[in-house]
Amino acid sequence: MGETDTHTDEVVHEPPAAFVQASNVAEFMDAHGIDSFEELHRRSTTEIEGVEASGLDWFWDQVVEHLGLEFYESYDAVRDASDGPQFTDWYVGGELNIAHNVVDRHATPDSPTRNTVATIWEGEDGEIREVTYHELHRQTNQIANALEERGIGTGDTVGLYMPMVPEVVSILYACFKVGAIAVPIFSGFGVDATATRIADAECRVLFTGDGFYRRGNEITLKEGADEAIEQAGHVEHTVVFERLGTEIPFDPGRDEWFHEVVPSQSDSYETKSLPSDQESMLLYSSGTTGKPKGIVHTHAGGLTQPAKEIYFSFDHKPSDRFFWVSDIGWMMGPWTLIGNHAHGGTVFIYEGAPDHPNPDRFWEMIDRHGITTFGVSPTAIRALQKHGDQWLSGHDLSTLRILGSTGEPWDPESWRWFYERVGNGEAPIMNISGGTEIFGCFLQPLPIHSLKPGTLGGPALGMDVDIVNAQGESIADDHEQGYLVARSSAPSMTKSLWSGDERYLAEYWSRFDDLWDHGDWAQKDEDGFWFLHGRSDDVLNVAGRKVGPAEVEGALIDHDAANAAAVIGAEDETTGTAVVAYVILETDYQESDDLREELREHVGEELGKPFRPRDLFFVDEFPKTQSGKIVRRLIQSVHEDEQVGDLSSIENPEALDEIDEAR
Repeated sequence: MGETDTHTDEVVHEPPAAFVQASNVAEFMDAHGIDSFEELHRRSTTEIEGVEASGLDWFWDQVVEHLGLEFYESYDAVRDASDGPQFTDWYVGGELNIAHNVVDRHATPDSPTRNTVATIWEGEDGEIREVTYHELHRQTNQIANALEERGIGTGDTVGLYMPMVPEVVSILYACFKVGAIAVPIFSGFGVDATATRIADAECRVLFTGDGFYRRGNEITLKEGADEAIEQAGHVEHTVVFERLGTEIPFDPGRDEWFHEVVPSQSDSYETKSLPSDQESMLLYSSGTTGKPKGIVHTHAGGLTQPAKEIYFSFDHKPSDRFFWVSDIGWMMGPWTLIGNHAHGGTVFIYEGAPDHPNPDRFWEMIDRHGITTFGVSPTAIRALQKHGDQWLSGHDLSTLRILGSTGEPWDPESWRWFYERVGNGEAPIMNISGGTEIFGCFLQPLPIHSLKPGTLGGPALGMDVDIVNAQGESIADDHEQGYLVARSSAPSMTKSLWSGDERYLAEYWSRFDDLWDHGDWAQKDEDGFWFLHGRSDDVLNVAGRKVGPAEVEGALIDHDAANAAAVIGAEDETTGTAVVAYVILETDYQESDDLREELREHVGEELGKPFRPRDLFFVDEFPKTQSGKIVRRLIQSVHEDEQVGDLSSIENPEALDEIDEAR
């Protein structure tokens, strides 16, 4: 998730004392007589003097109590790690259901949140819908009954290949209610990527739609869903949501309209009480490298981690309106919903593109809906920054309390623009890093922390994280770059992979003994701020010297002329591997050989002459996913004249033509 590659020694954000005192984490510390965050984190992960339970047991027990999360049956132990951190059982003997915590208890007749708005939705065409907890509860129950009527029960898999409409929330929670395993699939995927996930998960029911709006165009889903089902098999029932109202292929033997199936069902349903380790979601890695991994999350872990993070790192307040730019098919979609709805909060959902019809669409919606928390990728911010400050003028962004980011490297200039122009130099940026595998964060700041541009703060509460060298020895306090690892499990850590334990152990536990290897380079600076330096498996070996692509990208973006950069490695007869860079310029700079050489020399000055790009090309855009991530493997494939493979997750495949022409 969130990364940074270039950082500064300057502390830019200092939280006001009143803000700190009113924060949820300060309240938690006061309740337990804890004087400093350092003491709190130590107590949340390590042994506590004079306390029988370990820090992990104490903290994750307190999370349940302090946040008011409800179990149907109390757990006998917080965790059982007798089989090692790889196979830790959490909340042993307990029974619960995510749906009870995020819907049912907020919709009872005497609940103060019964008529609170659970979701605000805005379509790209301007349509706005609000759904209260009472309404969400009724529709979730109706869908749960529809699922059972179609033979779906505990342990069955249900695919969600859906447009971003309010109904995706009800569908997700209905799966939880009946004990089914929800399989969210990104709406931007094409046939092959969708079929791969349906086949691997063996989904018997698939929810989809006729389509959605994107940049003013009608994007159809149903045809692709049909082809994917034909390729994958398994699907017995397809429930189709009507968003566009256009004519679509319809198989009466398998296809049913959502608006005909759901309203006819009873709006009463008794949510199932399920074991803590019962599977709740099957989330697939993006599949940008290798076969997508099916990552398995439980009801206990899928509830406690996002609820904890929204409450502490994003300082949830009852009046908050939370907007994270994502899709239900990516981890951040369910994370946003569960984390906020666990507290009876309000989530804002947007259907369309960030710059349609104009580059101020986000600022317009933040103003119109009074958004208080806004999360977005650094890449998206760089793209919006390039359009100029004039698009911010006229929009009141004063409701923003906290900003968030994840997914791509920050450069200090863009971080400062986001902080100063969007957050008015007051809203802290919670730059978070973790992944689909843990349904949350290893690293994240808290709003009580000082911030340097691009920092990830440090290890998150209850996360036993370290930086080690190749021998697995801790080097965090030596301020050296090393491997980001976890020394212990967490409730939301994938219990294995859908494909089995063998790949799970090979992917995460094989580099070191009893340490989870997250695949990131990390470093803790002299002031205690943590930073990431890219993927440890992406390292470029240039004449025996190693550098991460993110470091070179950071050095390039540090130059005033560069808005964004993507760096790959290429074969070189002399050095073995040579650095190759593709650069997007700021609007007031023109491409030239002199500027190309200036940028190369700039990297040499920043990182050393061996790391100067051998080749540097100017382009206008990079291939990106709909969530804003640059897909570097495609740039590499085009550069090396290789087959690019599946482009279904790419929003702008035409960018590859420009990459091809530039080289």
